[in-house]
Order: sequence, then C-alpha cells, then structure tokens
Amino acid sequence: MRIALVDFSGTPRLAKIDDTDVQILDTPYPDLEAVIAASDEGLAALRNAPVETTLDLSAVRLLPPLSRFQRDILCTGWNYWKHFEEGIGLREGQEVDRPTRPTFFSKSPTVLVGSNDPIAFDPQISKKWDYEAELALVIGKPGRNIPMDKAMDHIFGYCLANDISQRDLQRAHGGQWLKGKSIDGTMPIGPWITLRDEIDPQDVTLECIVNGETLQKASTKQMAFSIPELIAELSRGMTLNAGDLVLTGTPDGVGNARDPQIFLNDGDEVIVRGGPLGSLENKMKLTDLTSYQ
Repeated sequence: MRIALVDFSGTPRLAKIDDTDVQILDTPYPDLEAVIAASDEGLAALRNAPVETTLDLSAVRLLPPLSRFQRDILCTGWNYWKHFEEGIGLREGQEVDRPTRPTFFSKSPTVLVGSNDPIAFDPQISKKWDYEAELALVIGKPGRNIPMDKAMDHIFGYCLANDISQRDLQRAHGGQWLKGKSIDGTMPIGPWITLRDEIDPQDVTLECIVNGETLQKASTKQMAFSIPELIAELSRGMTLNAGDLVLTGTPDGVGNARDPQIFLNDGDEVIVRGGPLGSLENKMKLTDLTSYQ
C-alpha cells in the first residue's frame, strides 16, 4: 500500500496510490502523522477507508507525505563506503578515520518540499549545492534501546529523499553538518510512503539524474550499516518517536567528489529514483533566502 498526502481542492488529503491513479480516501485522519499516532487502529482504518473519488496521478500535487515532527529529521552520514572514500582529501581539514559506528546528524524540518516542487536555490547562501539520493524510513512505533532483531517492527514505511547539501556551509561551522543541511525548502521527500511490508529496503536501487545524466546509481545492499544496525544504534539511550523521519545515507557519485566537481544551479532538473518507491522530480529555482523575515 502506497499512501500519499495530496492537495485536493486546496485541502491536504490522504490518498492511496494505485498505478497511475490517486484514490482520495474518506478517513477521519487529516495526515499520516495522525494515522501513525493511532498505531494499529489507525493503519487498519486507513487500509479499510472508502474511496471518495479517483483522480489521475498527473492531475494532483503530491505534498510532502510528512510535515509535523516532534524533533529534527534524523540523518546518517557516510553509510556507503564508496561515498566515504570518494570524499577523502576533500573535507577541507576535517578528515576523519573510517567510522566503526554509524555517523548521525540532524536537519531542520523546514527543508521539506514535495516530490515535484521546486528546490530553493540562492547563490548568496552557498556556492556549492550538491545532490544526495537517499532511502528514508518512518518510525511507526516508539522505542528506546531497540534490539536489532526487533528494529524492523518499529518501521511504518519508506520513501525517497534528496538530501540537498551546501558543501561550503557544511565545512564552515566547526565540522558539524546541521547548518549545511538545513536551508529552507531544499529537501524533497516522497512521493509517497510505501508501507514496510511492501518492499525489501535492503534491495532498492537508488539513482540520481541531473539534467538527464545519471550521476548516482547504487543498491541499498551496499550500505555500510544495515537498517537494523542504524535503528539499534540510534535508539541506544534515545527514544525514537512514532513519526520520526530517518535518512539512511547516500551512495557515491556526489557532485563535490567529482573531477571536475558538479554543483547545482538555477533551473537544473534533479531526479531521484528508487524502483517501487517512485521518483522525486524537482527543479532548482532561484529564491531569495537571505532577506529578513
């Protein structure tokens, strides 16, 4: 089952995606966060919800499937060894040894945009805008100190993310990545949430295509740390909340590590694909991100 949040006559509505159809559901739940909070009861109600109307997928705007969070988006860095290795010598004095445990960071939820929305681009903020195709997961059941053999039970579903990064900002603030990963309106997610039992998350081919050229292509089988390892380590002493969004890392091929380097500019088209998870198809759009508001 693939569940999206769509703009239906100006109102966000939950919908089931069926091939090229969008089935608007008649449900009391306003969004996926409410469904997840209701646990098994919410999911059962969603599965059994009657269809109010059916539209063509091309005729609706897909919103970010999640937008209400109890904390920052949780992210994993360097979770594909080829990606870690391609950055050696390019970290501008912030070199580290190959990690023996997962590397985590967070980013602000204000980054989120939908799967076909423009990605904000302001060259005054950064000169080095980079792409990162990723598999993301949604926590469905809260937990702390989750053992690896129970980790998958805590997942609600999966989606795609494009972790647009500003590489110069990423290096400019003491070696931590929050600022260089948190510029407003810069991370597409979606296009929908695929429920956890529908796919094997460790057998998804991720691709990133920029202006028609494939720059990233790798299987999630190549993760340095598996999804159960990530959940177990992340939840050690720290409660994961129902509705938390967790990014699992990007493979090699990022623009910063290419020779010559490739960075995104106004008007560039960036597509992230993930087989049954669908695709994110966005364009960079010149946006004023530096004015006082």
